[in-house]
Parts: sequence; structure tokens; C-alpha cells
Amino acid sequence: MENLRLNVALLRRRVPNLTKAARSVGLRPATVSNLCTGKIPVGRSEVRTLVALASLAECSLDELIIRGENVEMIETKIKTLDLFAPLAKGGTVGLVARPGMGQLVVLAEMFYRLRTNGYVTVLLKPEGESSEINDIIDYIDIVTTSIEEAYEKIATAGKGKEIIFTADRSHVLSGDVYEIQERLSNIGIDHVTTFLVDLKGTAVDEDLPYGPLETLWHFDAELSARRKYPAVNPIYSTSSVLEGAHIDQDHFSTQQRAQKLLRRYRELCSLVKVQGIDKIPASELATYKRGERLEAYLTQPFYVAESFTGEKGESVSLQDTLTDVRKILDGSTDSKEVEELTNIGRL
Repeated sequence: MENLRLNVALLRRRVPNLTKAARSVGLRPATVSNLCTGKIPVGRSEVRTLVALASLAECSLDELIIRGENVEMIETKIKTLDLFAPLAKGGTVGLVARPGMGQLVVLAEMFYRLRTNGYVTVLLKPEGESSEINDIIDYIDIVTTSIEEAYEKIATAGKGKEIIFTADRSHVLSGDVYEIQERLSNIGIDHVTTFLVDLKGTAVDEDLPYGPLETLWHFDAELSARRKYPAVNPIYSTSSVLEGAHIDQDHFSTQQRAQKLLRRYRELCSLVKVQGIDKIPASELATYKRGERLEAYLTQPFYVAESFTGEKGESVSLQDTLTDVRKILDGSTDSKEVEELTNIGRL
């Protein structure tokens, strides 16, 4: 099928409050979100859904649906992100987490890695007191305090440089983020990758907390409680990069197999908590054990946390991650203890 995807940038500009707008025409916000991130391919969506979105954006279907354009991935060398929810270059990524789940540590690590690769990092500080934001200031090149200042700094730095722009959800609700994205697009600066965070932790309770996104990183309370970092949920996190036409088929099939295993593993974990591991059917025991090993493998030491953990930061290429995950799925690591796979780089 022809490579199709939603024009997410257009939706962001035309329909700022997409959650309310979607409900007003009978669309589920979760369905719209999944279409934007590619979890539901455009080719498999209902025609009435696309027509309704085009109506909300006051555009034609030809404007709403982009054909023949690939979504480029920024390889972070963070295993769980690259495998399950790759960062879309020039797109918008939303982080959904409550305080204490590690979203700021992931942000700091992202900035550290991307700056090393030549990206310029820009932060629009949230209004009011946000002392926690100081934890990532050291990894930011340009700190701004107003939307106008952010625009001017990005417009200047964006000439020949790749930009990482970060803002709090408060600037999404006010419309400032959409305004700056449109203004930059109008002057030809389209290579800005935007990170949206929710310092107050209220986004967890919203169906579509940031509006249309190319990438969604959904943090997991249980992973965080068990200190399985980065605590990014591999089931609910997703990205438009994962639409079949945009990535290598090997990546897509490995991601699907890994997600299926982890989904079943989580179901079995619920059974174990209540009844104990002895109640797992013999036919499912291998699934449980491999899920446990895969979850452990997806943990990873960060460079920005070296002084706190005493563990050296690790980078793992996407190709190495795919190779390692296939080994776990196929049973090549069945003889290894879970501890041997925890907080490592590659196998």
C-alpha cells in the first residue's frame, strides 16, 4: 500500500484543542492519538474518521493525508526507545508521566546524547516556580523565559543547525507551542524536534494531553517502582516511525514480537502476584521467563546518572538491540539469570 500518514503538523495548527473537538464529532481521542502516532495505520482507519478530522481541520483529505514521505528516525541508542517508540526527526514527542517516574532523567539523557551529535537544545521555562527543571538545565544550550524569546533564539540558531526544543504542557494548553511551530515553519525552519513534558503529572489522566503527536513516551509506575529504568512502557508508547512503510521490516517484526511477548508476560505477572509462580501453566512458563529477561535487558545505564549509580553509561545501536532482542525471543538466553541482563548495554 502507498505510504500514507496524517499531516500531524496541520492538525496541530488547525485544531489546538483536539480532545474536545474529537469528542464533539463522535471520535474517540485515543483513536485520533493512535492515528497521529501511527499505531493505527491511515490505510486501516475508517473513512468517516478521516473525513471528520478533515472537517475539524477545515481542509481536504489530500491536505490531511501525506503520501510518499518517510518519517526519519533519530537513533538515540537507548534500547527501549529505539525499539518501541522511535524519536521522529522534526516531529513532536510527548512525555506522559507522574512526578518521580524518571521523565526528567530521560530528558537529560536525551539532551546529553543529542548535543554530542551536534543538536542545539532550547528550553522554554514554564511559568512560576519549577525547581525540578533545574535538574536538566546543565544539558540545555539555550534557556528562554518567553515564547517570543524562544522563537527568536530558535530562528537564529536554526540556520544550519538541528534544534531540540522543549516546553512544558502549560505552553501547550495556552497555544504557545503551536504558535511557535507555525511561525518557524513560515520562515522555513522545519527541522525542530519538539519535546513536551508535564511537570505537574496531570497528562496521565487525559486521553490526548498534548494534541497530535508523532511520538508518545508513556512512563510506567510499576517499572519505576521496581527501579526498571528507563521506565518507559513498551506497550503504550508508540511512534509514527513504526508505520510499516517507514522502517525496516526487520525492526517492525521484532518490535511486534517483543511487544506481544511483553503483553503476555504482564498478564502472567498479575497471576503470579496473586497465586504464585507455581500456578503458571507449564506451557506458559517459558513465555514468563523470556518476558522477564526481555524486561531486564531493556533497562540501561545512563551517562547523566553515572555519579549517582556508579554504573558507566551505555549506548546500544538499533541493529545491536534488534539482534539481542531476537536472541531473547528465540530462547538463546534462556540459560542466563535475569540479573545478568539487568542494566547492561548489549548482550
